[in-house]
Amino acid sequence: MLEYETGDETLAAIAGRYGITAEQVRPLPAGVANRVFLLGDDLVLRVPRTERFLPDLVKEAGVIPAALGAGVRTPEVVAFDDTCSVVDVPYMVLARAPGADLACLDQPIADTGPVFHQVGRELAKLHRLSPATAPDLPAVPVEDGAEDPWTLTDRLLVAGWIDAEAARWLTGWFDRLSARLPADPGVVLVHGDVAPQNLLVVPGTARLSGIVDWGDAQWADPAADFAKMPLTGIPAMLDGYRRETGEATSTSTPAWEARVLWFHLTWALGRLADPVPHPGERHWTAPSSRPAPGPAGRSRTAAATGRPGRAVRAGHRDRAPAADQPYSRRHTSGLLKWWSGPVRPFGTSGTSAATPRSAATAPARGLARTGGREHGG
Repeated sequence: MLEYETGDETLAAIAGRYGITAEQVRPLPAGVANRVFLLGDDLVLRVPRTERFLPDLVKEAGVIPAALGAGVRTPEVVAFDDTCSVVDVPYMVLARAPGADLACLDQPIADTGPVFHQVGRELAKLHRLSPATAPDLPAVPVEDGAEDPWTLTDRLLVAGWIDAEAARWLTGWFDRLSARLPADPGVVLVHGDVAPQNLLVVPGTARLSGIVDWGDAQWADPAADFAKMPLTGIPAMLDGYRRETGEATSTSTPAWEARVLWFHLTWALGRLADPVPHPGERHWTAPSSRPAPGPAGRSRTAAATGRPGRAVRAGHRDRAPAADQPYSRRHTSGLLKWWSGPVRPFGTSGTSAATPRSAATAPARGLARTGGREHGG
């Protein structure tokens, strides 16, 4: 596979096109897909590591202007060149947004509520874009469905990741949640990786300065964009989302809560059996295994049972996450405890399926920090 080298001569040539000297080029924390550099104080350079990741950068070159046109806060594309006619690597230059990523700020929960509220508003703006309203995005794929959660739960039970009591509890919850899912939610443009490490916040404030890293954008259920955020931030996000769209409150439209919980739990389970850490890397957070879909994009089991085959989206970049990422045993255990507590989502009452004594068979691993972010990926 072709690898793109970012030697001093190449970096100096790119920087020179924007009046930046070689001495003003500084490396920034890189992602799995791109190497990232600061050009002076106002520009960010991203170069894909290999040709495997070039399609993501091509996609971003189209998606970012569309998102900006919808009013979403995100750094604009200054230049994109995939011809390799000037230098021997494809690259993208972005305006530098102020701030640091939310994941590294360690802000108290009370201070992040306004940020999550703003994120919800930004997602509502983004989700106004659909294949009908934004047809000029040929590089954006359509989510193609994957293994349904009932099959996934059975597989985890057989493999020993959960016990029979936990499997019954999970199956009961999926039955309850599926009854509240829209039959055809429609697809919109989703960011695909809305997570704290991709949210830039001005330090010392509660102001969201931008959403970055659009390489996982796709046409999908809008609820998918809530799946990688902490559950503690979801109420504020949904409040901001509803205020921006003018939708009714959660009391009269509980389906949103059900949809978000569905994605949180199914993606957490998708990560449960793959908790291998990758120290020093910025991590891909979506599930990485994709079973073959059945008819009409639904899993084979979904096609046979009539249950919606909506869950466990596979990461097209096929990256393994670390144990500190949202879809680890720790996250799954937290979800189960949250749902097992006194709070009953969307106004349910009475007893549900049996609450498991343990959500997973192995202890959660410790957390590790991956550092700041500058439009990486």
